[in-house]
Amino acid sequence: MQKIDFASRHALYSVQATRTIEQAAQDALPAHTLMQRAGLAVAQLALALAPHARRIWIACGPGNNGGDGLEAALHLQRWGKQPVVTWLGSANQAPPDAAASYQRALNAGVSLAQTPPNDFDFCIDALLGIGSQLREPTGRMADWIAQMNAGPAPVLAVDLPTGLHADTGALTQLSVRATHSLSLLTLKPGLFTAQGRDAAGSVWLADLDITQDPSTSQAAMEPTAWLAGAPPTALRLHASHKGSYGDVAVIGGAAGMSGAALLAASSALHAGAGRVFVGLLDGGSLSVDVSQPELMLRPVAELDLSTMTVVCGCGGGDAVRTQIPKVLSTPAPVVIDADAINAIAGDRALQTLLRARSQRGAGTVLTPHPLEAARLLGSHVAHIQADRLGACVQLAERFACTVVLKGSGSVIAAPGQTPVINPTGNARLATAGTGDVLAGLIGARLAAGLDAFDAAWQAVYQHGLAADQWPQALPLTAGQLARSLYY
Repeated sequence: MQKIDFASRHALYSVQATRTIEQAAQDALPAHTLMQRAGLAVAQLALALAPHARRIWIACGPGNNGGDGLEAALHLQRWGKQPVVTWLGSANQAPPDAAASYQRALNAGVSLAQTPPNDFDFCIDALLGIGSQLREPTGRMADWIAQMNAGPAPVLAVDLPTGLHADTGALTQLSVRATHSLSLLTLKPGLFTAQGRDAAGSVWLADLDITQDPSTSQAAMEPTAWLAGAPPTALRLHASHKGSYGDVAVIGGAAGMSGAALLAASSALHAGAGRVFVGLLDGGSLSVDVSQPELMLRPVAELDLSTMTVVCGCGGGDAVRTQIPKVLSTPAPVVIDADAINAIAGDRALQTLLRARSQRGAGTVLTPHPLEAARLLGSHVAHIQADRLGACVQLAERFACTVVLKGSGSVIAAPGQTPVINPTGNARLATAGTGDVLAGLIGARLAAGLDAFDAAWQAVYQHGLAADQWPQALPLTAGQLARSLYY
């Protein structure tokens, strides 16, 4: 059993893939083995998390997730705790493994009750697990969820919190808010994107020892996605110069929005780009940014985009539209952000130019937030957020480029690549300009020679990590974030 740390990369598996792995393990092991292992893992983690808890409420659903909870109760009873089980199942209708665990719990003297205890020190949610299909809970299940959420006791979710969709991270309106989640057999994508991070608390994995047998190991199956780990450290040679790390040109900053372009440029500068040029679209209000004189402001027409990595769209407004054909036609790597995305979403000719870049081997990264993604797909934000992983993959395939779908658990996808979910970042990034900072950071990594996919996921990880490491006592603004980056 391991607590999931965000410095290491982890494989994520969909419900379908998990069930395939589970079936292979069941076929190779004696009957009821996996449920017994799952229950023991749940009980061990509960004991580790709350060693002094006496009365433990275990809310069990009618299926195999409930069976895992019954098995956990058996062990906790033997270890001198006072588990109280409320069960929505029945012995004659439960799946065979769950029925066997029910009998084992009875034989161990576990207390079964019709209603939850009035007071408890710890709670285990074993109601639905991956069986949840986003049906709104009703009846006793709804009452129990409300009682879990209202109480002060910590909550450990078995596999994932009830109401959370394992593949997408979408939640039912009434769902368990867990303190900890113990994912069984595999890690699921929904624990790390959309509403999953808020619902799951800290995430643990119990692989139930199936990795000891190659015939039942997850290694035999391609992951649905990867949870990003820390990027490799990039070493800079002493015998190098500014030309070794590439030029970045930022095109944006229409009238009243020059700050967005300057934020992107500042980010690229602090992230290690050799030189950073800024082509403002506001009519030339600045000849120099006195706070950052390293930035070189130029008329867009004077920039040789073929020799630079281009970051286009930050604060571009309508003025950026006329620049996009030139940007998309360059052979150089390109980051398309903000207003440039909106312009492309409404123009099929620009979409054709965008798709054609892949045929020339030109790297491209799109960085939409959910509303921009909805515009690109002719959809709605609710549809994007209901399946962020699927939406990002669809965007990458449609436009033949790398896509960063921003948000909680940002998703990075590219044609021919297993998508990546980013685990870093927090709500302090929900402020104006942080997206511009991310665009500039991706630009710097592209200029340093990374391909589009690696530049994207590594930049997203670093961007979120900077926010995670920000001192709680200090406000976080986009300008400060840009200046905190490193290479």
